Amino acid sequence: MTQTKAGPDIAAGRLPEDAYAENFSDLHPLLDQHEAQVEADRCYFCYDAPCMQACPTSIDIPQFIRQISTGNPTGAAKTIFAQNILGGMCARVCPTETLCEQVCVREVAEGKPVKIGQLQRYSTDHYMSEFSSTPFTRAAATGKKVAVVGAGPAGLSCAHRLAVHGHDVTLFDAREKAGGLNEYGIASYKSVDDFAAKEVDFILSIGGIEVRTGMRLGTNLDLASLRAEYDAVFLGIGLGGVNALGIEGEDKSGAIDAVDYIADLRQAKDLSKLPVGRRIVVIGGGMTAVDIAVQTKLLGAEDVTIAYRRGQDRMNASEYEQQLAQTSGVRIMTWAQPKGLVGENGAITAIELERTQEQDGALTGTGEVITLPADMVFKAVGQTLVQADLGDALTLERGRIVVDADRKTSLADVWAGGDCVLGGEDLTVAAVEDGKIAAESIHAALTA
Repeated sequence: MTQTKAGPDIAAGRLPEDAYAENFSDLHPLLDQHEAQVEADRCYFCYDAPCMQACPTSIDIPQFIRQISTGNPTGAAKTIFAQNILGGMCARVCPTETLCEQVCVREVAEGKPVKIGQLQRYSTDHYMSEFSSTPFTRAAATGKKVAVVGAGPAGLSCAHRLAVHGHDVTLFDAREKAGGLNEYGIASYKSVDDFAAKEVDFILSIGGIEVRTGMRLGTNLDLASLRAEYDAVFLGIGLGGVNALGIEGEDKSGAIDAVDYIADLRQAKDLSKLPVGRRIVVIGGGMTAVDIAVQTKLLGAEDVTIAYRRGQDRMNASEYEQQLAQTSGVRIMTWAQPKGLVGENGAITAIELERTQEQDGALTGTGEVITLPADMVFKAVGQTLVQADLGDALTLERGRIVVDADRKTSLADVWAGGDCVLGGEDLTVAAVEDGKIAAESIHAALTA
């Protein structure tokens, strides 16, 4: 292909005003009571529950679905919250199609699993609409203080469990709002009506948690001072850096980190004011790549392509997410890696992609180059830990914090969890489990 238009075409307001609300409406609208009852009745309530074994937080799925089927959504929500205090958001963003629903007996036998994620949302949304606080009673104050750095899923989970045990928690976050990726990093159509902020308020309702925003490790916060002031520290700092493409022209205007643009989109009061290119190319194959590709299409981009260096079966995005992209009008181009960004006057006008192949397990270029017109190129090739923020006190491996089974680091009074730790699954639900495990370990250490 060749460039057909001089200069980039980036503009706001590509769609009629009413189209934005429709495009960014709830991807899976809430089940009503009758729909939830019918779906719950499809569950076999398995004795050995493969769905429960597949859930990173070990929610008793047969139990909460049985409670829904007997008309007790409040009890169902309590069952969920006992294992996952962020059950409401996980019901929205968790890739249930590759976890609990994938191993559902009805999926294996019929290809149609019980809609576990939607039933989880039905019960947790019911509870949060009926009650203003979590279903837990805070224990007597222990006099112990814990610093939790990072108010994302891991940090919120850890802070809530510690507060339940009676410890005083100070929750630090670099951004203006708590919530982490739930607030800033997921597609808008997965979490509508400011749900992330409402869930944060729900979690904080337990009491004993002080939130301090605008506090960033490595800037106005340091690990040594936290260790001196608090009895224990939990790090749920996520991955603050973004991998570079490492190609010529990457410094041109229009080469954008996908996570930054998604954050701007999530915080935009008026989506019609958000500039978007007419021709978009996304580099990457994970959930972030799909999220940015679909959302730019919904903002009015005409031509959106995801370019991935290997085959589609190797993409980290689930099959469901890939199908969502394709049914939204996004093209997925495989066996193509970025070679260079073409531009004029400092702005991108096209991207050069080299065809790839796999030989003896190694990825190599074929020498064949394709040029795609592009006004914006989004980098969604993974994030990295900003190691300088941690100093040199912690043991790191492959750019992540090393932790044991209890999420304890190489420092006796520091724990960590979520995306920043070695072996993390980059899933909200896995981060929640990390926070929960760490909190129990911290509690045991402080009360020994």
